[in-house]
Amino acid sequence: MDTGELAWAITASALVVFMTPGVAFFYGGLVKAKSVVSMMMMSFGALGLISVLWILYGYNMSSVDSPWAFSGNPFSDFGLGSADNETLVGALFGATFAIITVALISGAIADRAKFGSWLIFAGLWATFVYFPVAAWVWGGGWILSLGDTFGLDYTVIDYAGGTAVHINAGAAALALALVLGKRVGFAKGMSRPHNVPLVLLGASVLWFGWFGFNVGAEFSNDLANAGLIAVNTLGATAAAILGWLIVEKLKDGKATSVGAGSGAVAGLVAITPSCANLTPGWALVLGILAGAICALAIELKYKLGFDDSLDVVGIHMVGGIVGTLYLGFFAIDTGLVYGGGGMQLLMQAIAAIGVLIYSFVIAFIIGFVIEKTIGFRVKNEDEVAGVDQAVHGEEGYVLATE
Repeated sequence: MDTGELAWAITASALVVFMTPGVAFFYGGLVKAKSVVSMMMMSFGALGLISVLWILYGYNMSSVDSPWAFSGNPFSDFGLGSADNETLVGALFGATFAIITVALISGAIADRAKFGSWLIFAGLWATFVYFPVAAWVWGGGWILSLGDTFGLDYTVIDYAGGTAVHINAGAAALALALVLGKRVGFAKGMSRPHNVPLVLLGASVLWFGWFGFNVGAEFSNDLANAGLIAVNTLGATAAAILGWLIVEKLKDGKATSVGAGSGAVAGLVAITPSCANLTPGWALVLGILAGAICALAIELKYKLGFDDSLDVVGIHMVGGIVGTLYLGFFAIDTGLVYGGGGMQLLMQAIAAIGVLIYSFVIAFIIGFVIEKTIGFRVKNEDEVAGVDQAVHGEEGYVLATE
């Protein structure tokens, strides 16, 4: 890498690291006041634990020599002691994706999870799911090689993580929501965001950092598509805000600020896999669709009876699926509207379904074992009283007194 590429790679990595505190702010504002510390600590716990695991062995697992290998050898360069400077920069950028993917899952179990159990789950899920899936999608694994399997000149498109990050995290979130069960008194409207400005702050930090998330990988591509990726990241996100607010206004009679923040995140999720492979016009259409679809999808938990506290499934899993499949229709050169036939759509669907099923099954098993052994969910009385004091011995808001 030249000096400019090196500087951008480190800057982009810093932007993506900042996104995990953004998740903490976004999720923290959505929960009740007596759960905000617990909620934010789950993101910061992921930031600490996954960074260490990635450096020790996660990066080694994220690339494979054979398309059908499960993962790379975790001990091939344990602790990255033999890595050169360029490899270390790539490892830094990859770490930021692993961290935020794990942090995203936590929103599904807000208000009712033990911190220690969460960290055990996070470490095991990262090891057995995220690190291998990263190899499948970006490190030479079966998803990246699917086009060769079908004898095609193109392959699955997942530029920045529709499958590896969002579908992966959303499926795990659904599994944990089922394992931990519903919150006490679960019903529509049972709890409102305790701090709306914090929600918007978190969404804004995420949007800011997402330019590093999407454009960051261009450091290895001479920044050839940086302009297209940046414009699409802006446009799809902005359009998704409008799509969400339109649905919200038609459905509930009011367009809310929380809806605007959620719509922005839905748009960011949907454009993640497709940011380098859509024209800006089609990116706007994707944003509108993602905002509207995710605004409707968050109602599924009430109809289907699972308690995904902060709508990780409705925004990240559904938004990731929308963005991933959309490429089958509108990807430049290979999508159906460009005369590419249906194989791009088929490959996108195989990748999405494969990651979804694998992540859900492994997350359910890990969560179930933790719940049945050391316990994953706090006591009902601690949940009602507030998990901040019960789990961390702290309060989010304490008035100063003399």
